[in-house]
Amino acid sequence: MTFTHKFESIMKKYIFVLNALELMSKLYVGKRVEGVLYVDQNTGRLTFKAYNRQPRVRQKDELMKKTPWGWLKASVERVKRFSSLPKDLSLPEKLAILDEENELVKQALIEDYIIESV
Repeated sequence: MTFTHKFESIMKKYIFVLNALELMSKLYVGKRVEGVLYVDQNTGRLTFKAYNRQPRVRQKDELMKKTPWGWLKASVERVKRFSSLPKDLSLPEKLAILDEENELVKQALIEDYIIESV
C-alpha cells in the first residue's frame, strides 16, 4: 500500500478537455458527462472528449383524413390508421362501422395518390 501511494503521488497527469467551458457548466448543474478518455496520437496528451448526444427531432405525422371513429396519418415511412369503437355496440354495428371507415380511408389514399401523381 505504501509503495502504491508514493507511486501515485509521483505520477501526476494533466488531462486536456475539449470544450471545457461547456463541460464544466454541465458538471456544475449536476449533470453526468459521458465521453471518451484517450491519448492523442499527435500531441501525446491525455484527452477527454465528451459525447455530443443530441435528442432526435422527429417529424410529426401529417393528418391525411379524420374519420368519425379515428384517423389516417402519414409519417416519413408509413401510413398509419387508427380506429376506436365503443364497447357497447353490437358486433354487426362494429363491423359495419369498420367497413365504412375502410371505404373512407381507401378514398383518402386514392385522392392522395392522384394529387401526388399530378
